[in-house]
Amino acid sequence: MYITAGILIPFIGTMSGSAMVFLMRNKINKKLEKLLPGFASGVMLAASVWSLIIPAIEMSENMDIYTWFPAAAGFLAGIIFLICLDNVVPHLHFNNGKPKKLPFKNKKIAMPALAVTFHNIPEGMAVGVALAGALSPETGITMASAITLAAGIAIQNFPEGAIISMPLKNCGMSRTKSFIYGTMSGIVEPVGAVITIMLTGLIVPVLPYLLAFAAGAMFYVVVEELIPEAQSDGNRGIGTIGVALGFVAMMVLDVTF
Repeated sequence: MYITAGILIPFIGTMSGSAMVFLMRNKINKKLEKLLPGFASGVMLAASVWSLIIPAIEMSENMDIYTWFPAAAGFLAGIIFLICLDNVVPHLHFNNGKPKKLPFKNKKIAMPALAVTFHNIPEGMAVGVALAGALSPETGITMASAITLAAGIAIQNFPEGAIISMPLKNCGMSRTKSFIYGTMSGIVEPVGAVITIMLTGLIVPVLPYLLAFAAGAMFYVVVEELIPEAQSDGNRGIGTIGVALGFVAMMVLDVTF
């Protein structure tokens, strides 16, 4: 039951955010458009620290290596992986109107969906790794902390779902189709989490590296995509407020549970 909830909670967050397209009248408010990615950035940064890097360091204390090494190595590997993926997978950066080469006829639909799907890859990895660790008693990761991470990512996915569905509606797509595209952008998260859990026996020995790897991947998405988008068009103040609110919200969730 808890495993199923942990897998589905982030996807529900994306779906709920995408449903906001049914409530919008015309165009999304510009300030809200910058606040949402800022809030998502704060949540991901806090989740990377409290739910991924700190547990990775704590698990390394009983390993016959420098305590900091798995966290440092995994973090850098996650960033390098996302850099490589960024250059291989065609998608549109949120803060750049010039997309990479796309083999799709309807780029207006394909590019935003690919962008958010790309962002959801490290988040699905993070949830899967945390749940896999919770299934193994020697890791020290509790099911409560894994569910908290999933809830934090769901909070982050809510504005992300809105970011994808609302602009599609503004481009002339129907509300229903905009909702479907926004929702489907999050499907990689439960799929990735399930695959990770199925490989629990292989993952546990290198779990500190994988936790930090997921943190590095999420950190890359924040620095490369979300924060530049939140502070574009002269809205630095709104974006910064969003980051602070998201960071505090996730920190409180993690420390409380």
